[in-house]
Formats: sequence, structure tokens, C-alpha cells
Amino acid sequence: MSEPIDRLTSVRITPSILNADFTRLGEQIAGLPSADAIHLDVMDNHFVPNLTFGLPVVQSVRAMTTLMLDIHLMIEDPDRWAPAYAEAGAESVTFHMEAAHAPVRLARDLRAKGARAGAALNPATSAEAVAGMLGEVDTILVMSVEPGFGAQPFLDLVLPKIARLRSMISASELEIWLQVDGGVSLETVERCVEAGADTLVAGSAVFRADDPDAMVSRLRAVAVKTAGRMAPAQVSGRKRNR
Repeated sequence: MSEPIDRLTSVRITPSILNADFTRLGEQIAGLPSADAIHLDVMDNHFVPNLTFGLPVVQSVRAMTTLMLDIHLMIEDPDRWAPAYAEAGAESVTFHMEAAHAPVRLARDLRAKGARAGAALNPATSAEAVAGMLGEVDTILVMSVEPGFGAQPFLDLVLPKIARLRSMISASELEIWLQVDGGVSLETVERCVEAGADTLVAGSAVFRADDPDAMVSRLRAVAVKTAGRMAPAQVSGRKRNR
């Protein structure tokens, strides 16, 4: 098992609107005051076999809420398109390492525009693919399903990769969020946190619940309890990754 996340690290729950009712999107987002951020999956039907929404919807969501916007770009050529999402007011923009042509330059561009820069890895992509990016990014996102569609079962095969990334982040002494996206639920959140995740994207688990905001709180409670029973990591000398 990897070095555990420390007790001083917040566990973040970021609901994905991929499973929301878009006919009342504003209402559903407003009904999630407990969320740490709103996660928006932008898909182009090229990098992944699904088409969701683009910049206009993100701009509309930005006008709806003061919650942090966490943009996950599952698109081809993020080098060209990602900066516009930072310019639209998104606090975090994540691109896929498999799609970026110049990931270091892109991450620096996103940061220069005031956004957190994130690097995402598909299930089959190794942790080492982002090893050289640790000083350039604020978030590493691990896909725990094949990207493209919501409500898929969690792939346990990514747990060793999460653990490997946690060890790499701890060794770097940088403040990098380790995010898991796909199949996160009350049944899987404990495994994610035990492996080292501190930021969890939950879609269908939240929006299919009778009380979505209560589900956010329940997921966080399980995550915090799991983190709390693990031995704290050493935090002295930790450097900010900005």
C-alpha cells in the first residue's frame, strides 16, 4: 500500500454533471452546496466515443454558481482549446496526457491564466507518463473507468497506479491533488482513499440519489473516516506546487 494521505489533507468531493438533468441544470447545481467543486466532462466524440458539451455550457455554468469549476477535457488537441476554459473563469482545467502535444507548455499556459493545471491518465496509461510533469501540474486525475460514459463500474486495476502516484507525489513534497474519476460510490470510495486519492469525482452516485447533497456529505464522511484511520504522512517541508 502507498504512503497514506495525511490527516491535514482535505478530502474533496466533486460531483460530475455528466449525470445531471440538463433541463434543470441550474437547480441541480444549486442543490449541491456541500460540493467542493462542480466537475464538467467536456467530450468531443473524437478522443472519446461520446459528445457532451463545450465552452458555451461551461460559460453558462460559470454564471450559475460560485462553486469551483473543475473542467475535465476529454478532447483532441487540448493545446488549442484548453486555455479558453481558464479564460472563461474555470478554476481548474485538466487535459489528457494521451492527447496533449506539448503538455508542459499547456500546463504553464493554464497556470498563467490563473487556473489549476491538471493532467489526466486513462486506465491503461502508466503513472510514469506524468512523472516528468509533477512540478508543472496541480492535479493528477486517474480515470477509473474507460473514458466516455458515466455510470460504468469501477476498475480495481487502477488502484496500484493510484498508490504509485501517491508515492511519487509524496516524494516530490509538492501539493498536488490526486483525483479519481469513474465509478466512485459509497462502495468504492474507501478503496480510492486507501490507495492515496484525496479528490473524488462522483456522478451517478450523486445525481441518482434521493438527496444528492446528502450523498456528497456521505461520500465525504466515508472518505474522511478512511483517511483518519490511516497513519499520518510527514508534512514538514512540503512545498506549494505553484
